[in-house]
Amino acid sequence: MTSIAIVGAGPQLGLAIARTFGSQGYDIALISRNRTKLDDLVDTLTAEGITAAAFPADVLDRDALTQALKDAASRFGGIDVLEYSPVGTFGSTALTTPAGTEPSHVEFEMNFQLYGAITATKAVLPAMREAGAGTLLYTTGAGSIRPDPRVANVNAAAAALRNWAMNLHKELLGTGIQAAHVGIDSSIGVSVIPGVEAARPERISPVYWELHTTRRDEDELVFKLDDKGFPRG
Repeated sequence: MTSIAIVGAGPQLGLAIARTFGSQGYDIALISRNRTKLDDLVDTLTAEGITAAAFPADVLDRDALTQALKDAASRFGGIDVLEYSPVGTFGSTALTTPAGTEPSHVEFEMNFQLYGAITATKAVLPAMREAGAGTLLYTTGAGSIRPDPRVANVNAAAAALRNWAMNLHKELLGTGIQAAHVGIDSSIGVSVIPGVEAARPERISPVYWELHTTRRDEDELVFKLDDKGFPRG
């Protein structure tokens, strides 16, 4: 069987990605810190005929994240695709302007975005190298490419993750393993930043399937709505 581990799985993009891959016969490993919410997602997917299981872990707890991915690999016989897209909670995540940013504001986001991604990758990449196949996908907002001064600390860490993911793509060329960055130039589900349009998650999730299947030579795909509200990327 084939499987995807979704780190940061939630009821918006994570569920949409699970449905996209699940409809193709993939088993789904859902990872986030809230067990109750994960169980709800598993119930939803199971009712749709998709095999899914919950593996609770906080991306800030590197040992727990590593163990969750190992448990998922044991459950499903390996991890073929890793998708990393944890999102902070608005209201609890500090959003700072460039001049208002303290080192601690960036440090938290680096732990959340870049260091969590590195930890997750190290948990699954050795088996992918042994198999000579696999896909590693990392998601950020488009501020990693075109910075927004309203969220400077988040953008700084996201840009670091983007840089690292695209470098990983270069390193893995010729190994059979795809690594790519997905930049989402919209809000997901509902608009949370003034002036940033919202896209339905089911419009975004096919991007991940394309990078896994038909666009494996690309190190980045940016999702954006056109002036009529249709996706392009």
